[in-house]
Amino acid sequence: MTIFEERFQRIKSERRRLIETPNQMLDSGDGFYDRYKFPVLTAAHVPVFWEYDLDPGSNPYFMKRFGINAVFNAGAIKLNEKYLLIVRVEGYDRKSFFAVAESITGTGGFEFWEFPLDMPQTSDPDVNIYDMRLTAHEDGWIYGLFCTERKDPCAAPGNESQAIAQCGIARTRDLRTWERLPDLKTPSPQQRNVALHPEFIGGQYAFYTRPQDSFIEAGRGGGIALGLASQIEHAQITAETVIDPKRYHTVYEAKNGQGPAPIKTRLGWLHLAHGVRQTAAGLRYVLYLFMTDLADPAKVICKPGGYFLAPEGAERIGDVSNVVFSNGWIVDDDGSVFIYYGASDTRLHVATTSVERLLDYVLHTPSDGLTTATSRNTLAALIRRNLRFLSVGYSESGKISMS
Repeated sequence: MTIFEERFQRIKSERRRLIETPNQMLDSGDGFYDRYKFPVLTAAHVPVFWEYDLDPGSNPYFMKRFGINAVFNAGAIKLNEKYLLIVRVEGYDRKSFFAVAESITGTGGFEFWEFPLDMPQTSDPDVNIYDMRLTAHEDGWIYGLFCTERKDPCAAPGNESQAIAQCGIARTRDLRTWERLPDLKTPSPQQRNVALHPEFIGGQYAFYTRPQDSFIEAGRGGGIALGLASQIEHAQITAETVIDPKRYHTVYEAKNGQGPAPIKTRLGWLHLAHGVRQTAAGLRYVLYLFMTDLADPAKVICKPGGYFLAPEGAERIGDVSNVVFSNGWIVDDDGSVFIYYGASDTRLHVATTSVERLLDYVLHTPSDGLTTATSRNTLAALIRRNLRFLSVGYSESGKISMS
């Protein structure tokens, strides 16, 4: 057997085994959701014919010709009984592109479509695109909002890292053919983490944005804002109203951003967001939840303190360590929720829960009191309540026993 044949057969078998291995639900630690043992997608999941030249004549050593470095941060939607992810795929060359992977279970068995998405360009071509949020809007279109990055024309000579980030907009009916619209215009110099609200607000398109002063730092801006645009074909927001600000000494002190579009529930709009804080080891990204009013999505009505999901174990290790990030979730007809989150800008995981479980979490988890004293008092109140229950005791049936 030649080197080509041996490597081809081995790598093809390894990838097939990776895709077909059932995922395993892990024991729930905090009760908010259930994690799974394996990532749902990694760089090793991409098709062999993406990375390798399969002609033994031109590739006798079966080398990679287009290496994939990472697969993470996916928008998500369910169509035709399939769970579909629009994944950020990053090559060895650091350029990201979008690709669709599908599964019939939502927790494993994801396989990529044959070709990556062919995203049309605007008149000002993207250098890099990433982190798409998907919204099935009431106007009948499926919209993809993503970060489009270009070099800052005002960068000093020799500065090859200063960039401008804006929100790209595209729409589709089937995730295969896309119409690119002009980038969103906002009052902010930089724009990231934009999601489209699934319903009109006052007859206008509503966007969740993050006002940002520079490419990396939120600066004087920051927070999750809501802005309205009269049309989507040339979307322009004239005012961004911050509805969820960054706050000192919280898990979102440095910056925060909307994850996927919110979920409509009987009690309010459920929002999944990421929060960033500074540590001695660098930035730490976690996920948190809040809920806004059904009639007024700009009004926050519930917000638990602290994080909802943080990196654990191997999730903390990767190209950008100590990070979880989500821009996609799916709600099934039975109320099940699939949360897809990237881990350390390297791989993609899933956590499962339900709408009712999330509502319980949002409604009954205490808010952040913003000081040590209030946090201590919140805990003390819980302890006192629990000690009363413990002094009464429980029967084997789970009911309170007075004996």
